[in-house]
Amino acid sequence: MEKVLMKGNEAIGEAAVQAGCRFFFGYPITPQTELPEYMARRLPEVGGCFLQAESEIGAINMVYGAASCGERVMTSSSGPGISLKQEGISYLAGAELPCVIVNIMRGGPGLGNIGAAQADYLQAVKGGGHGDYRLLVLAPASVQELYDLTITAFDLADTYRNPVMILGDGILGQMMEPVVFRPAAEIKKPAGEKEWAVTGRKGGRPARLISSLHIVPENLEKHVNKLMEKYRRIEEKEKRWEEYHTADAEVLLVAYGTSARIAKGAVDRLRREGLAVGLFRPITLWPFPAAELAAVAENCRQVLVVEMSAGQMVEDVRLALGGKLPVHFYGRTGGMLPDLNYLVQLVRELIKGGGGGE
Repeated sequence: MEKVLMKGNEAIGEAAVQAGCRFFFGYPITPQTELPEYMARRLPEVGGCFLQAESEIGAINMVYGAASCGERVMTSSSGPGISLKQEGISYLAGAELPCVIVNIMRGGPGLGNIGAAQADYLQAVKGGGHGDYRLLVLAPASVQELYDLTITAFDLADTYRNPVMILGDGILGQMMEPVVFRPAAEIKKPAGEKEWAVTGRKGGRPARLISSLHIVPENLEKHVNKLMEKYRRIEEKEKRWEEYHTADAEVLLVAYGTSARIAKGAVDRLRREGLAVGLFRPITLWPFPAAELAAVAENCRQVLVVEMSAGQMVEDVRLALGGKLPVHFYGRTGGMLPDLNYLVQLVRELIKGGGGGE
């Protein structure tokens, strides 16, 4: 198959177009601006609509409008922009509206900087907005996966009538790698009108109302319970992860996104030294593959979590393992990347019994 050299942000955009996304509403912020730029050019070519909103708040509410009409729609941002969208994301989840939200993470908190980071993990997987809700959160680790998982995100959003977040970082968004496109016949697209969509009362059908407002407490509780049941189904069916040299691993690295690429490099180097080291890479950050991680780690002696943050996914790793193994942490913040040489030396020390990284 032909390979196309693409920047990560642009690969997301092309995947969205191929998946049938015809509406994009967003606002520029580094390091994701190439994605709206790409959509501004590409969507008119396929009869779609790109609109740069007056703000991130405006953009997410435009997403609500397009999604309520049954259209495949996407928005993207980074850091402060995603924070501004949180109220609207809660509305989308409460109204059970499918959409795809892209966060190409940058350094924080506050305005931070434009360097790559992974410090939005808790915001994404624990619910950055108000109320009881969940997002499906997908964490690519290559430009090819940015393409593939964007298509998957639209399918999951429609299947579960739920927002899906692509959680990347500035490195993945800006880097260029070869991408192999899927044949058009292999990409599912919505067929016909969605039975719940607000499209006008054609043929005198009953009116449809989409809202996240439930004034009567008993009604709201019933609705929240319905959402919780949906999330349980997602947890049962939609976990994704990758295992790398885990069968005999004495030390197990756990990382996602760009950190996982660095961790995989460390595994390769340590394996060449004859050391039993493996990598567990969550691809769905929610639902988090907790039971699967616990099963892989059962025969390990120690676990080391590698993140571009002060330690966020490490909390889910510790919960998954239930205190049965020492869980160490190595993180960099502020747009700094984990250092491969330091990581390799750290694992050597763990194997020798030399301690931590906490």
